[in-house]
Formats: sequence, structure tokens, C-alpha cells
Amino acid sequence: MRPTSILGAAGTVVTGALVAGLLTAPTAGADEQRVPGGAAEARGVRIAAERAAKAGIDWQDCPADWGLEKPIQCGFVTVPVDYARPYGRTIKIAVDRARSTGTASERQGSLVYNPGGPGGSGMKFPRRITAKSPLWANTAKAYDFVGFDPRGVGHSAPISCVDPQQFVKAPKPDPVPDSEADKRAQRRLARAYADGCAQRSGDLLPYLTTPNTARDIDVVRAALGEKKLNYLGVSYGTYLGAVYGTLFPGHVRRMVVDSVVNPAQDNIWYQANLEQDIAFEGRFKDWENWVAQHDDVFHLGTTQAAVQRGWEKIRATAKKKPIGGVVGPAELVNYFQSAAYYDSSWVPVAETWSKYVAGDEKPLIQAAGPDLTNTAGNIAAENSNAVYTAVECADAKWPTSWAKWDRDNTRVARKAPFMTWANAWMNLPCATWRAPQQNPVEVTTHKGLPQTLIVQSTRDAATPYAGAVELHQRFRGSRLITEKDAGSHGVTGLVNPCINSRVDTYLLTGKVDDRDVVCAPHATPEPAKAAK
Repeated sequence: MRPTSILGAAGTVVTGALVAGLLTAPTAGADEQRVPGGAAEARGVRIAAERAAKAGIDWQDCPADWGLEKPIQCGFVTVPVDYARPYGRTIKIAVDRARSTGTASERQGSLVYNPGGPGGSGMKFPRRITAKSPLWANTAKAYDFVGFDPRGVGHSAPISCVDPQQFVKAPKPDPVPDSEADKRAQRRLARAYADGCAQRSGDLLPYLTTPNTARDIDVVRAALGEKKLNYLGVSYGTYLGAVYGTLFPGHVRRMVVDSVVNPAQDNIWYQANLEQDIAFEGRFKDWENWVAQHDDVFHLGTTQAAVQRGWEKIRATAKKKPIGGVVGPAELVNYFQSAAYYDSSWVPVAETWSKYVAGDEKPLIQAAGPDLTNTAGNIAAENSNAVYTAVECADAKWPTSWAKWDRDNTRVARKAPFMTWANAWMNLPCATWRAPQQNPVEVTTHKGLPQTLIVQSTRDAATPYAGAVELHQRFRGSRLITEKDAGSHGVTGLVNPCINSRVDTYLLTGKVDDRDVVCAPHATPEPAKAAK
């Protein structure tokens, strides 16, 4: 799952023909039993995978405007729009790779990555090899690092719901309603957004689902010449991996899931967002406590309560008169939430706020306000939000009763005011979605699924810890690594030897500990004393 934008608010690949028997078909019964219409779609995956295995991937230097430098290579894999009609309309999935750095004897295949979202692009993942990231040096000897744009994203038949420049225009309405009129206005915006998605991208909306993206991954696997998939998924990428493991258990070789979406059917996706609101409140307070501990640097208050009062003050100021004319409460929430997402944002957000309090507005305006000159970035931001909405709306049946939305979010907002209403408005288009909504996949273990590795911090805001426990129970034989008393979203990218060594060992050897492991937290960020 990804940061909220408020509506109105992560070796050599065999190409060419392959012997048909080299690629196993999807495990019998998995797709058919767990997804409506699964028999036809399972057949469609087999057909598409066979075609992809014969075609391979025509690897070339990446197009200049993709921003992916040599030696990263790019290509496309053709997939059906509707897997129940494998000979019908198709789209192309953009993929890229950096080759493994080890010897031929060290190489173990491809490692495919999804960073989350829905709506996130994995195309930057190969840079972990080309940039010689020390955390991934051992894994890079064994695997080609493969990224891709999921269907609807980036270079893979991108969708849109509104004009990108309009999408980033600011200030947007305060997400916290003061009246019923404010709620009615937000409801109109949400409905208009849903209508815009239908008008601009309606032909693809019924097919933008997590199960279809999982099927796309299986076709990519075949195009890569891999009998089984090695996979790393973060955030929403964990749910994508969980669905893949359910539908194609016999095609999984190794799977690491990091910062886990709770895959329970009754959690996808309405309840997940309510649970997220509560977790964000707790993690935001963690950050406020840290800011207070460094009052000698930031001068924002010596207690969490004092820092919170400062937050409420800047929010009220921006509500009365947007800072620089563009940073209102909505933009502040959108910016400050990054501190609740990632420890790497703790220092920069606090520094920016501190400078504002000291009288310098410019850093805050630059950080939280829109950049209307960044056309490519705005297109990407709008596209990401569109896919996020489309996939979450299509994956599950959402409440259509405004009374339920109002009651539930009012209740949660009483104890978790920081994110609740912003999150509600972002997801409200699903209440009036104009494309079919499915029942979520029942994530569970099927015969053939190997041991998976689950990594999770206990105070993660975006994907609360209970999600890792739930997937651990559903994927029998999995191992759970818990980072205790930490809360950064995305654990495998942080320096924590207790975790890093175990991820390396698993990806390189397939071995896991005899039992679940609890690790101490990674190092807490430390501000430079010279900060003002």
C-alpha cells in the first residue's frame, strides 16, 4: 500500500523457443477453485505462458525517456487483457533487468520485484545491481534483478482518471470535514473521480485486478525462461505475492514478502484502510516523540504533546490561509505522512517544519506544494493514483452506503484523526465504482508451495503487523522475521544485519531458521546537530 494522495485530494536470461515440457502448467485446481471463472482463466494463463516462452523477451537498451541507463535492458511481454479470452485483445507488460554479477555457476535465475501500490512501478529495481547496493551484493551474484510495470502502470497500457495537471493542483479541500456540507462536497469529488476513471479508462477497468496481475507475473516468468518464480514483494507487493502463491503454488521457487497486507478476505480493502488509519496514528506519535527528544535541533517542543500542538497549529494556519497559496491541510497531511511511513523521512520532514517555524516557508512550499512544471512526474503521479483506485475498487465489493462510510470513519477519526478522513476520501470512489467488483481471492496454502519468508516491523503504519501474522498462518511452513519496536515500511531495504543476513541466506540457499525470529530494531535516525 502506498502513501495517500488526497482527492480533489521495489545473469543471462534464456530467450527464444523453449521445450514445452520445461514449463509446468499452473497447479491443477488452484486458480479454478479460488477465483470465479477460474477454469477459463487458468487455461488462458497456460496459453499465454506457452506463447511467451516461445517468444521470449527481445532485450534492448531502454528507451532514453525511460530514464534507465545501461547496462539495464528493457523489453515487453504480451498478455491477454482478459485471461478468459486468451486469443482476444492483448496489452504489453514493460519489463527490465540487470544481469547477475556472479559466475555462471553462481547464477540461480531471475528475481522479480514488485514495490507496492497498487500502482507502483518496479522498473528501478535493477538499479540495486547497477548501483552496487551493498545490501544486495550477495543476492546480485545469484540473480538477474527484474522489474516490471504492472498492467495499467507506466509503460504497461497506462490508465488515467483525470487530467494530470488538475490532479496535482493545490490547495485541495481540507480532508477533515467541519460540516455535512463539507462531506457532501467530498462525496461529489469522489463520484466525479470514479466517473472520470470510467470515461477515460473504462475498457480496461474490469481487468485491473490483483489476480490478473498475478497471472501476468506467471506469463513474465515463462517469458524469462524460468520454470519457477523467485519473487520479492513489498507492501501491496506482498498481497500480489500471496495471490500468486495461492494461484500458482507449484511455480514458486523462493518468495520474500516484506511489510505485509493482511490477506483475509474480509480485510480487502475497506477494512484494511480503517486498520491503517489507527496504525498511522500510532506511528505518527512515534515520530513526534522522536522530534521532542531532539528539541535541541528542531525546536518544535520537548514532549510529544507539545509537538502535536505544533502540528495542530500549522494545520490550522494552513486551513485559514494556505502557505504560499498552495499548501493547505491536505498538502500538509500528504507530506507529513511520509514521516509515519519511512524512518528515512524523519529528519527531512522535521527539518522542513523547523525551518518553517523559524520563519522560512520556502522549503515547506517546495516539499509539500505541487510542481506544475514537472509534467512527466505529474503524469506518473496521476497514473499511480488511478491504478491504486482501480485495483482496490475491482478486487473486492465495497460498501455503497454512505451512512456506513460516515459511521465507520467518524468512529475511527475520534481516536486516529491524523489520516482517517484523508484515507476515506481517497477510497470513496469505490462506493460508486462503475466497473465490476470481485470477491477477493482466498489466500491459502496449496500443495507445492515452498517455504516463504515473511519480514515485518511491529509498528508499521501502512501494513499493520497483524497482516504478517495472518499470512504466516495461511502459508503453512512459512517463517516470520519480526523487527521489534520498529515501524519503517519496507524492512528488507534497511540496514539490520539480523534481517539482511537471513534474507540473503534464504534467497541464496532456500534455508530458513528452524523457528520464527525476532530481531532488534534497526538504528534510529539521528539528525545533524547543525540543523536549524
